[in-house]
Amino acid sequence: MSTEGKLNCGRRRLIVATVAVGGAGAAVGIVPFLASMLPSERAKAAGAPVEVDVASIAPGQLITVEWQGKPVWVFNRSEAMLATLAKLDGAVVDPTSNANQQPGTCKNETRSIKPSLFVAIGICTHLGCSPSQKFRAGADEGMPADWPGGFLCPCHGSMFDFAGRVYKNKPAPSNLVVPPYTYLSETRILIGVDRKGA
Repeated sequence: MSTEGKLNCGRRRLIVATVAVGGAGAAVGIVPFLASMLPSERAKAAGAPVEVDVASIAPGQLITVEWQGKPVWVFNRSEAMLATLAKLDGAVVDPTSNANQQPGTCKNETRSIKPSLFVAIGICTHLGCSPSQKFRAGADEGMPADWPGGFLCPCHGSMFDFAGRVYKNKPAPSNLVVPPYTYLSETRILIGVDRKGA
């Protein structure tokens, strides 16, 4: 090979090596840049779906989990609690859940996918207080004797039934919000995801 050919071959190797090193450097530099555009772990946690094991929630028991920084109630309603709902249609503002306060899978009398399990954001639709769980009349101080139970907002007195429907003539303008959720199995739900028909 001539001297000129050897020189050209050396130049090509140098160019290839330079391009390779430059490309690697660009890749190393762009990775942190792209990573900075992704949401932080805190942001992901705040909006990420929350999986809840509902197997151990006894009838009449309510647990609270956090989703998007809000308290979400997961409430296993007893048969007696469910039986009160149809009787209250005339007493609540939106008995058939016409207002868009729940996903389509929960637009029914119980405002839930399965009748016994009620999932709702535990924030009053009036001014954002968290209603108390006042499950029984009579035993709950200050409640009307004929009140079958539900939820009471201590701030301004809004009352909600066991499906989170607000009573008439109360400060809250609408029912409690039902977040999107779906069943992963008979004993696990995922809050934050609405899978139609699930």
